[in-house]
Amino acid sequence: MTSTVPEVQMNSSVGDRVEDPNKRALEFIETVTTYADEVQTQVLSSILTRNADTEYLKRYSLNGRSDRATFKKCVPVITYDDVKPDIRRIASGDTSPILSAHPISEFLTSSGTSAGERKLMPTIQEELERKVLLYSLLMPVMNQYMEGLDKGKGMYFFFIKSEAKTPGGLLARPVLTSYYKSSHFKERPYDPYNVYTSPNQAVLCHDAYQSMYSQLLCGLLQNNEVLRMGAVFASGFIRAIRFLEEHWKQFCIDIKTGILNREVTDPSVREAVRDLLHPNPELADFIEKQCSVDSWQGIITRLWPNSKYIDVIVTGAMAQYIPTLDYYSGGLPLVCTMYASSECYFGLNLKPLSKPSEVSYTLLPNMAYFEFVPVHRKREAGGETLDSPKTLDEKELEELVELVDVKLGQEYELVVTTYAGLNRYRVGDVLRVTGFHNAAPQFHFVCRQNVVLNIDADKTDEVELHNAVQNSVKHLEPFDAQLIEYTSYADTTTIPGRYVLYWELRFSNKAVTVPPSVFEDCCLTVEESLNSVYRQGRASDKSIGPLEIRVVEKGTFDELMDYAISRGASINQYKAPRCVKFAPIVELLNSRVVHSYFSPQPPHWTPGAEIGLN
Repeated sequence: MTSTVPEVQMNSSVGDRVEDPNKRALEFIETVTTYADEVQTQVLSSILTRNADTEYLKRYSLNGRSDRATFKKCVPVITYDDVKPDIRRIASGDTSPILSAHPISEFLTSSGTSAGERKLMPTIQEELERKVLLYSLLMPVMNQYMEGLDKGKGMYFFFIKSEAKTPGGLLARPVLTSYYKSSHFKERPYDPYNVYTSPNQAVLCHDAYQSMYSQLLCGLLQNNEVLRMGAVFASGFIRAIRFLEEHWKQFCIDIKTGILNREVTDPSVREAVRDLLHPNPELADFIEKQCSVDSWQGIITRLWPNSKYIDVIVTGAMAQYIPTLDYYSGGLPLVCTMYASSECYFGLNLKPLSKPSEVSYTLLPNMAYFEFVPVHRKREAGGETLDSPKTLDEKELEELVELVDVKLGQEYELVVTTYAGLNRYRVGDVLRVTGFHNAAPQFHFVCRQNVVLNIDADKTDEVELHNAVQNSVKHLEPFDAQLIEYTSYADTTTIPGRYVLYWELRFSNKAVTVPPSVFEDCCLTVEESLNSVYRQGRASDKSIGPLEIRVVEKGTFDELMDYAISRGASINQYKAPRCVKFAPIVELLNSRVVHSYFSPQPPHWTPGAEIGLN
């Protein structure tokens, strides 16, 4: 193994005039996974050497040393709250080398939250190059399993979201918004494997309706050229199909007449779509015939007959959308290509046609320095739960293992050290080792730590949900009504999905009736109390439906306990689960519902007002 990081070898093409870029990409994957431990040693040494004079590393007396043993002995394992004071200083305008020797170029807003608001992840300019590298590996891997993907186009629904500026003037925005607005995306060179139906102008349109409308229209206009399709999350792709259900008649009018819907007002979008939109009555009649039938089962393969697969995330919480995707697609393969977060891009799926339940990601050792906290399970009333401490004691710190030393079948929480200055940072993802590709382990994504409810990009934990419920039940106090017990459920049977709360109440005065408007106020108060990611999904992105409270019969939660005990739970240790997913339990709760109420309006959300600096 040479001292040159394989990433540099991958990007170097001097004298490489005839080599197939697909072959070069696959050879790169083989190299970094074969020499995984050596690459990890180089990555950590490179990070610590370049950041040796940062305030953060000086704080822990590394004194310029870059070996693993010293790093692990001196530098603590941290969470976001531990590094938040440093991030706050950078966001407020402190340009001294606090976390990174390279200037922080912007903050990437995480869908995870701290104190109810988005986390700010520092990044540096060169991290974008590392992300682009990972993107460049996806199609070479896919080409091993499907031929001819360079003979057509991809219909992908890409969207930008709102961005803000910190007090110090740095941009704070989602990682994909950062990428789509970069020259790497906007000025990307022609690649027959990455030609999209959506014009850049449609992707970069700030108005969600106009962006969705124009992207879908362009996909319909080029329907026979589409070979693959997708979105980031399964929920986003289903939302696009739902949009089509609501607007297909207008699409047909646009295509038949060659005149774009007047509701698309963005001049750049109109100009880009105008190049594609010409009167085509035959295509309009075809779309009308397919969309006007009673059943939309298989609508995707009927409208886009040459489509070969759907590229969306369907692991973790997104698995709940698989039946809906199968219904609309007629069983097209669901492909999960890569594993990434705002903190870092991690790896890719080397077997993209595997079943969603069997998807495993190979972590590429050149992306960051990885460590792993062993996670164990404990039995509780609702079944097994993950046991991962909020802070690690000395014994648990000693149990952290290197990338190449993880054990098959064991579950771990991921810890990363990045080039941008996050050191031994607990990402919060729980992964299970499923195998190895050469020396690099492959992981199945199990879950996000402490997340109770999740519909789209939102992540609501148990503490946040409890505080929101406590705020809402104050509306019941004038009516002498008390909340005895509650649980929750992420309902994805509707589009978009929504949070459902099951409440069992006690009334001190049975003669008093609580008006429906009060329960609606309770719904809205819960939503107002949830984090900004949830509120943006409700108010702006429309990716989450109105929250619902279902009031259940007296004694329902006693029945829930009886059911849990019948399945082996200990009566001494039983506590009502704060979220339910097991179908028989959901059915039991639904069979006891006496009243149902919905939030009357979206919660308040202001773009850029909340970027986690409190």
